[in-house]
Amino acid sequence: MEFGLTWAKLDEMQYVTEAEKLGFTHLWTTDSPLIRSDAFVFLTAAALQTKTMKLGMGVAVPGLRLAPTLAGGMATLNMVAPGRVFVALGTGNTGMRLLGRKPMALKGFETYVRTVRNLLDGKDAQYEHNGEAHTIRFMLSDKGYRNLKDRIPLYLAGYGPKAQALAGEIADGLTSNIPRGGSLDQILANVNKGLARSGRSLNNFHLSVRVNFAVLEPGEPVDSDRIVNEFGPAITTSIHSTVDRHLEFGEDPPDFLKPIWKDYLAFHMARPAAERQKMMHQSHNAYVAPDERRFVTPEVIKRFCIVGKPAEVLEQVRELERRGVRQLMCNFPLERGYQMVRDYAKNIIQKL
Repeated sequence: MEFGLTWAKLDEMQYVTEAEKLGFTHLWTTDSPLIRSDAFVFLTAAALQTKTMKLGMGVAVPGLRLAPTLAGGMATLNMVAPGRVFVALGTGNTGMRLLGRKPMALKGFETYVRTVRNLLDGKDAQYEHNGEAHTIRFMLSDKGYRNLKDRIPLYLAGYGPKAQALAGEIADGLTSNIPRGGSLDQILANVNKGLARSGRSLNNFHLSVRVNFAVLEPGEPVDSDRIVNEFGPAITTSIHSTVDRHLEFGEDPPDFLKPIWKDYLAFHMARPAAERQKMMHQSHNAYVAPDERRFVTPEVIKRFCIVGKPAEVLEQVRELERRGVRQLMCNFPLERGYQMVRDYAKNIIQKL
């Protein structure tokens, strides 16, 4: 099993190097310029200060840059950390909505992904921009401007059936979230549909999932301040993305959010319309906003996290590995990150 850490705060690179020493194998860097350090600057600094950790954009947002710009950046990073680079792409939720724009539609996203993949493979690529299509390719690659020799794996982020199937069809892997992206059974079924279209099997497919493992201390309640502070940011971030989807497409909330859904939606819609989006996303995976803390209830925690004693949690990790999950991903909150990295290594990584 591989273990991934999501982080993008340039002045705390020690957090990354400590995670590497504790057994974390991958660094996923978010791509939200209004709330995080610049992804390429951060990845370059990480490449210079790590030794074995795989480094990648996780996830890159197509609406923020042209396809050849993303491919060129990743191929250049591959010179600093040869063979340690990957890239994951998503349609973009927070990164786009904070700009007042919507995530990319799936059809345009597929075209963008294919362009990036072909360029990273050193092939001609069909590049579409402003309604025009042109054949492009990297030039002077033999002169040391970028590294295309060490292959860069390309993954897709997918939370719905169509995006998960697309990953199975055209990408090296999928990154998703349980339960936000569905159950593992549902995710695998969707991926296998795409794999069947491309004539591949799950054996050569990289499935990474973000699952929150809440290891309780003896006598600790499930809604203790520690648990809410450590796992509440992931829960509220899932609420936020679900609200966005509901308001745009009318989608119903997943089961794990139904206990608080009506109350949260009423709370959100009572915010000033001009600031509503910013107020909701400003705590993104960093902390629980004080006025949202009441929505992190024991019932929601139990539905969202795998909660239990160390041995119980470890068995769930082993079961995910047996069923084809290649990597478990973590996105620890801002002020609890160091302690959670150590706890995760002690309770899970070092016991496998």
